[in-house]
Amino acid sequence: MTSPRKQIRLNAFNMNCVGHINHGLWTHPRDRSGEYNTLRYWTDQAKLLERGLFDGLFIADILGVYDIYGGGIDVTAREAVQLPVNDPTLIVPAMAAVTEHLGFGITLNVFAEAPYTFARRISTLDHLTGGRVGWNIVTGYLESAHRGRGEALPAHDRRYDYADEYLEVLYKLWEGSWDDDAVRRDREARVFSDPDKIRSISHRGEFLAVDGYHLCEPSPQRTPVLYQAGASGRGRAFAGRHAECVFISARDKPSAREAVRAIRAEAVAAGRDPQDVKVFIGIAAIPGRTRAEAEDKRDQYLRYASAEAGLAHFSASTGIDFARYGLDEAIPYAPGNAIQSATAAAAKRGLTKRDLLAEMGLGGRYAVLTGDATSIADELQSWVEEGEVDGFNLSRIVVPESFSDFIDLVIPALQDRGLYKTAYAPGSLRGKLFGEGNRLPARHAANAFRHADRPVPA
Repeated sequence: MTSPRKQIRLNAFNMNCVGHINHGLWTHPRDRSGEYNTLRYWTDQAKLLERGLFDGLFIADILGVYDIYGGGIDVTAREAVQLPVNDPTLIVPAMAAVTEHLGFGITLNVFAEAPYTFARRISTLDHLTGGRVGWNIVTGYLESAHRGRGEALPAHDRRYDYADEYLEVLYKLWEGSWDDDAVRRDREARVFSDPDKIRSISHRGEFLAVDGYHLCEPSPQRTPVLYQAGASGRGRAFAGRHAECVFISARDKPSAREAVRAIRAEAVAAGRDPQDVKVFIGIAAIPGRTRAEAEDKRDQYLRYASAEAGLAHFSASTGIDFARYGLDEAIPYAPGNAIQSATAAAAKRGLTKRDLLAEMGLGGRYAVLTGDATSIADELQSWVEEGEVDGFNLSRIVVPESFSDFIDLVIPALQDRGLYKTAYAPGSLRGKLFGEGNRLPARHAANAFRHADRPVPA
């Protein structure tokens, strides 16, 4: 008997803004991204993605602005390079109300809010969505974000040190403060919650001092599904301890395979199973009924794209003002305090400004798959088999057709191969992704902060 094929996991990749990854396409006549500040835009998108059986909508976010390129926000503002950008959490309840299964991965910065109030916000969303919330843990890299809060940006590795402690406080609140049976809802006895089954946490660490009860009763997942995208050595160590889903960038399948194996090795070193982590890679797709139709669509998109906007985005990612350099001038890449993996990758390839602009023809930094459904399905299958990834974050080029075309053309081709589900599994987001129930398993770091008397998942 042959074993079933590995099922591809799929997130839509978007952001509560106009220009996300593939820049300049807000000018396309069929693009609706300018409606990002309306509920209808998001509820329509959620219903579309659930029709396509997407595992989730991965919602990116930043605090601050991209002000490195040219020493200001000229290109950023004109081309809407993630500016303006709205809060990612407030759109989730509306989308949850019109869907039943779609998950929501929300990007939130550990420096943005005290863990005590943050824990309540996430638990509230987990309740309102019926256990469909994930959190993309980011430590931030923009000086502008920290200036906006009147503080200095900590060094790269120190940001992860803070995040480690931040997670410990959250685990104490989410996993340890309330017993599963603390809420009784007993009208006759006039006992809503049993005070003997609720305990205050006390935390004293290098960065944080927290005393108090978690403000929410246990939500379906308690701790949300934990996403993370750091690719530096320190970022991978953090992922190995905490992350359940990791988002990587790779230019080719051998690089992806190397990154996936490194992440799984970190998980094993932290006492976890290597399959406790699902790895997603970013892609964009331009499918057509024929290759010619897809290529015509790509050529049309290119007429509206802005490579310079993509370069302004990349300037912020690396901390390098590429506007200062000529097209073929050597660029002195050096480790900085921004995204170290992005800088290292560009340095390794010795990219000039001309090279970068050519690669950002569609304003993005991910592989763009163009072709008919069969050829795109072939390529996705190859990334899973050769690159060893578990799934994809599908970025949008033109909204909503980037998602609707993929759903109508590529999803059926994947289903025909047995590579993609034909119906949602029951349960929470974590239950759907891992098939082991709603809660984090006992082998996860969070288990150390559960109350000793409370049984935990195996």
